[in-house]
Amino acid sequence: MPAYKIPESVLVVIHSADLQVLLIERADKPGFWQSVTGSKDAPDEALATTARREVFEETGILVGSPAVPDAALRDWQLSNVYEIYPVWRHRYAPGVTRNTEHVFGLCVPRDIAVTLAPREHLQYRWLPWREAADQCFSPSNAEAILQLPRHVEARAA
Repeated sequence: MPAYKIPESVLVVIHSADLQVLLIERADKPGFWQSVTGSKDAPDEALATTARREVFEETGILVGSPAVPDAALRDWQLSNVYEIYPVWRHRYAPGVTRNTEHVFGLCVPRDIAVTLAPREHLQYRWLPWREAADQCFSPSNAEAILQLPRHVEARAA
């Protein structure tokens, strides 16, 4: 029996203190730019654990390190339910067409080293938050990035 993806995922908007956003280009869909995203490995996996794992797997950034303390990862308490793109539906069990995505923010130093997983991503870029939102192919990803200033301000307050 194939191991199907769990239709519950995280979206992690990685950003700097000055609201530059890290975007990565998908290897399986060149030209498709996004934030870090990925599904739970197990139904009972904590969402923050999924977020930390996906950030490390996709960018090499280690949450919980001196450069990026655990407190830098913030659960925005925002979930999106969306239709899974048909091109990726084969990864899920038959009949599964919707995914629930939980949004996190991760503030990192602007000069942090980024090491992409070459089978997953082709390149990365840092962009001002509005430009980053415009580059995203995913509407929920773009909307999350547009909410970034509000989440950063709330954290500073």
